[in-house]
Amino acid sequence: MITAGIDMGAKYIKVVLLKDGVVQGRAIAATGFEPTASALECFERATKESSVDKSSIVHITSTGAGRKAAPNVDSDITDVSATAKGVVHLMKGVRTVIDVGAEEGRGIKIEADGKVVDFAVNEKCAAGAGAFAEAMSRALEVSIGEFGQLSLKSEKTIPMNAQCAVFAESEVVSLVHAKTPKHDIARSVHDAIASRIVSMVRRVGIEKEVALVGGVSHNPGFEDSLNRGLEMQVIVPEYPEYVGALGAAVVACERAK
Repeated sequence: MITAGIDMGAKYIKVVLLKDGVVQGRAIAATGFEPTASALECFERATKESSVDKSSIVHITSTGAGRKAAPNVDSDITDVSATAKGVVHLMKGVRTVIDVGAEEGRGIKIEADGKVVDFAVNEKCAAGAGAFAEAMSRALEVSIGEFGQLSLKSEKTIPMNAQCAVFAESEVVSLVHAKTPKHDIARSVHDAIASRIVSMVRRVGIEKEVALVGGVSHNPGFEDSLNRGLEMQVIVPEYPEYVGALGAAVVACERAK
């Protein structure tokens, strides 16, 4: 049985095709101003590159902020529930999930079967999400990839007081004018993001093992700051940005049965 999951994220759309619990194909595309059209293009690419016949897909489930805009779906599920299902499908021993994307950060406590026990969402400010890191990398005039690597070169802690991305950018500019090394600034930014995420996750309770998923999982500077903030090593799966779409595909399989 083949099912599909579509994650309609704020910045990127992800599609995962699943057959009997095994991923057959995946694709990612920028959400853009026409998310429905982007989702169709992403879905077409996933089926074409995996040689999956679209007519053989028995159920499609959408998730993400724009899940209601997903085309040709049979059902939908919340971001939190999809992420929990995706994580359990990949890593049976995980009980706490940290999901950080472009616009939001989430802390999720789950049971062995992927049932959500509790969760918290940092949705009121980008200071705890990927958009904040991207804004700060632009202020330092480096790519987001270089920004994460720079952070690992620092051994100095510089407190960042601003709680807003706009004010934090001004703080970064002040640090640049003060001749503060870029790697120290990069670490202070990642420490600030991690601090907000850790505080949020502690509200739902931290139980090992802890997994880090979402697009920001690719940022080694953030992962390092998060590990230090939690005082433990988080687990990052392969293709962490696809976990929500994977969870949606797993749910599609359950509903098809």
